[in-house]
Formats: sequence, C-alpha cells, structure tokens
Amino acid sequence: MAAMLAHVTASADTPTVPEITIPDVLKPSDGRFGCGPSKVRPEQVSALAAVAADYLGTSHRQPRVKSVVGRLRSGLHELLSLPDGYQVVLGNGGTTTFWDIATFCLVERRSQHLCFGEFSSKFALAVKAAPHLDEPEMIESPAGTHPEARATDGVDLYALTHNETSTGVMMDIRRPAGAGDGAGDGAGDGAGDGDAIVAVDATSGAGGLRVDPSQFDVYYFAPQKCFASDGGLWVAAMSPAAMERARRVGGSRWVPSSLDLTIAIENSAQDQTYNTPALATLLLFVEQVEWMLAGGGLEWAAGRSDRSAEILYTWAEQSDFASPFVGKPSERSRVVGTIDFVGAVDAAMVAKVLRANGIVDTEPYRKLGRNQLRIAMFPAIEPDDIAALCACINYVVGALAD
Repeated sequence: MAAMLAHVTASADTPTVPEITIPDVLKPSDGRFGCGPSKVRPEQVSALAAVAADYLGTSHRQPRVKSVVGRLRSGLHELLSLPDGYQVVLGNGGTTTFWDIATFCLVERRSQHLCFGEFSSKFALAVKAAPHLDEPEMIESPAGTHPEARATDGVDLYALTHNETSTGVMMDIRRPAGAGDGAGDGAGDGAGDGDAIVAVDATSGAGGLRVDPSQFDVYYFAPQKCFASDGGLWVAAMSPAAMERARRVGGSRWVPSSLDLTIAIENSAQDQTYNTPALATLLLFVEQVEWMLAGGGLEWAAGRSDRSAEILYTWAEQSDFASPFVGKPSERSRVVGTIDFVGAVDAAMVAKVLRANGIVDTEPYRKLGRNQLRIAMFPAIEPDDIAALCACINYVVGALAD
C-alpha cells in the first residue's frame, strides 16, 4: 500500500472525479453518513406518510398535534432519565437560537465557556457581544482536545459542550465545583455560593452519548443529529433551578417574545410551541425517540454508537494511510468520527468518489481545514454500514493509487 500511496495526487484542485465504481458487495445498505442533517430511518418516513392526511396541515393548537408534542416531551423525559421537577421545553429556531435565548434569559451577569471547536465557541461569542452582560470567561484548548471547567467567583452559568461536532471531541459532563445541584432557586452571586447553573450544548450528543442529568441544569439540542429528524427546533431539558433562573432573569430585562424562555416554558407545559412548528419534524423526532425507547433506551442507543465508533477507530488505527484525529481515546467522539489521512492521500477526492457512488456527506468540517473525513455514527446508522464504509474507503484509496 505504501508504494501505491506514493502515486496518489493530493491536489484539492483536481478538475474531474475519477470514474471509480465501488462494487455493490462492498457498499453500505444506506450511504448517508452526514453529521446533520443526518440519516432518517425509512420507518420514520413511513410513519409520517401514514398519518399525513389527518396530521400535516392541521392546527398545532389542536389535540392532534399537541398529542405528538406530549409524546415527545414524555419520551425525552424517559430517555434522559430526568429527575422529578425537570421539564422538557421546546421552541423554534435550533441551537443557534437557543444561544441567543440563553444570552437573554439564563446568563445573569457572567458565564464561563469551554471553547474547543467551532460550535463550542459560538455561544461564547454571542455572550461576548451582548451589551448587558459582563465579559465571559473563555477557556480554550487546541482542536482535537477539550479543556476543563474551573470554579470562578462571579460566574453564574457554566457552558459545556457534550460533543464538539466540528472536531469529533466529546467530554464527560460533570458539574464544576461551585455549581448548584439543579434543585435550587438559580439565584445568587455565582460559583462562590453554589448557585451557578450548568448549561450543556448537546446538539450532536443527545440521544447517542450517556449523560447523568444530575450533572446539568440545561441540556439543550436540536433534532437533526442523533434524533434523525430535520432542523429548526430546539429542545432543552431544564432543572427547577434553570427554570427559576429563566423566570427571574428574563423578567428583569427586555427580551423579544421569540427569545423569551419563560414563554417557551409556559407553552411547553401545554404541549405546544409559542409559534408554529414544522409538524413533519415533530413526527419524525418522536418516532426516533420511541424507537430508542423500544430498543432499550439511552443505553441501547449509545451502545449502537459505541459499536460504530469501535469499528471506525479500530480501522483507522490499523490503516497505513488513516488515523484518528483526536489523540486521546477517551475524548474520541462516539457519534462524530474525524479521521486524518496522510498527505499522499487526498481526502477531498476520496469523499468525491464516495459521493459519486452514493455514499454521501463524509467531507470534513470546512473551517477545520484538515485532510480528513468526518463520519457520523448516530444511533440510526447501522454499525455494519460503518464497517462497509471503511471497506469502501480502502477500495477508493487503492483505486486512486493505481
């Protein structure tokens, strides 16, 4: 293989994609490996089609739709094993919108942010730009690693990220010293008195990574990753302390209605959203949650991602042209795999050939700028398809070297 690699042209400017046909026997049963939007199971689509005539195009204030929202909230409560008093809150706009919501309604004065990739940094930048808040504390580490939170006087919200989608780094979620226990009133002067809350961006981790709900106050995410639905919706599992913080802080400053977390909490308690949601997204979402519950819950869903990750990283470690980007095995994401290629292999061309063969969305995150592939391993993706993808990559690299 080393001799073949020497003949591979690693040019991102290659004008045409070589006509390489991957044998059908090697191909995965489903060629979708995107990190969001992600693979939607055919069974979800069939379930949507089965109820389309009396569900799509109906009022979201009526029982037909509110029952779906109720199933979703109840299912997520069970899936995440939320303690008594925690509530599932939802609204329109996705995770980006929730960063703005948190900036208005959850950060009282100062927040701390662990920044180790594109998405973990965006919430920090939103807070930094807010004129009504103090300068946030930003703890950074190089791409491919994650930093650790530290207790800081005056911090009233610790912002963690369960899985950094851009780099494929995951971290265990633990309350920093000085943060509250989720049952308090969310008031106080920050870490020094134990009333700081913990907010976790779980956009690509929720549903595919294990988490202890006692370690967070807000666990927020969108459904286009592990939950195999479309985007445009945010969901937050919130502790009593977080909800009290939202009511108190949101009530003390001007907040646009569309970003008012208190309004979202009140509407969610009625199994509805403040403004009209995408009904198809809700149905696909709840079908995925209930599929996970039927399989055995979060442990079962995370186990599927574990098997996929073991296959992918073992293949990369044994390869003579690929290796895991994240050096520390315990920090390698089980849901988003980033695989570096040696310079003699043009990963961009490999992705193009895969795409021409119906195996799509393996390209790396654009701003990371590495010669690598990024591969989703969400629960909806069959572990056997990850193995098939690895075989297809081997075939393409060999064909490019001929």
